[in-house]
Amino acid sequence: MRVGRHAWVDIDLSAVGNNVRALSAHVAPARLCAVVKADGYGHGAVEVSRAVLDAGAEWLAVALPEEGRALREAGIEAPILLLSEPDPDSFAEVMEADLRPTLYTASGIEACARAVEAFGRSPCPAHLKVNTGMNRVGADPSDALEMAVAVRAQPSLSLEGVWTHCAVADEPGNPFTALQLERLEKVLAELGTAGVEIPLVHAANSAAAIAHPESRYDMVRCGISVYGIAPSPALDGILPLQPAMSVRAEVGFVKRVRVGEAVSYGLSHRFERDTSVATVPLGYADGVPRRLYECGGEVLVGGGRRSVVGAVTMDQFMVDVGGDPVRAGDEVVLMGSQGNEAITAQDWASWLGTIAYEVVCGFGPRLPRRYR
Repeated sequence: MRVGRHAWVDIDLSAVGNNVRALSAHVAPARLCAVVKADGYGHGAVEVSRAVLDAGAEWLAVALPEEGRALREAGIEAPILLLSEPDPDSFAEVMEADLRPTLYTASGIEACARAVEAFGRSPCPAHLKVNTGMNRVGADPSDALEMAVAVRAQPSLSLEGVWTHCAVADEPGNPFTALQLERLEKVLAELGTAGVEIPLVHAANSAAAIAHPESRYDMVRCGISVYGIAPSPALDGILPLQPAMSVRAEVGFVKRVRVGEAVSYGLSHRFERDTSVATVPLGYADGVPRRLYECGGEVLVGGGRRSVVGAVTMDQFMVDVGGDPVRAGDEVVLMGSQGNEAITAQDWASWLGTIAYEVVCGFGPRLPRRYR
């Protein structure tokens, strides 16, 4: 009998390693930086970081200083890129965790330099991010040379890298990726003319690394593909990626209901036949959206697909299991395989009108992770 919560997330670290090896072979000779922000896209940043480094990744990337600090506290020594410029008060934490900061404002460069000097570790390798069209963060291409010179002018800083981020690389044939790379090339040419050497140039996310060889430069930053999920359905099947996450539970309760009865808050589903309803012990507090029923969501029970019925509640949801002999303790697969059937993160994304990234990041910390 299982002790503790009867719902959990399985993480296959061997799949993570296989994905890294497949990606590394595909992008060689470029280095691979594994993006492990958001707790490794919900997979567990520390465990995933160890797996990707063992499989040949050379760098890691995070979004927040505290994410990098957690990796250092776990004993991870690989270079860690901080993907966004932190606020001025956070640079001390960046230095303490020995992170490679991304910079793109004059004030950020100055704050970083002050933090390095105060910490006494010099020079600090920094990366300049250039906004080539996604318009999220980054220096304007027209300001890139000035920013690079400003970094180099600080004795406590060194310019280790220049990078950008592709907005539509997951859309084959979209010309905007080529335009972004053209803008980056102009920046690199301007830096070269000015005698600014850049040890590391990187532009490719998972989609670009897979589908745009010209974007790979010295290093690629792979996130979703490391976890075995294609960046978009259009890029599925190009590499032998293996999904690392599955979400499972055990049936908590089974009840027979009659035609005309209803289920869940608002009596949101009314039965048109006599049937059995299985209650599954996880809900929207765990990352199962309340509207999953309205979207046609399914799970696997007894090797077959079963429909979610009624609004998902905070800690539980219900499934119509028909006349099958389902009992408390039987396995329920929300994402993963059972018998000859499988439900993928992309299936969830299609139901919910979102992307697989959001799906895997959404399964929260109340669900224990089991690693194998």
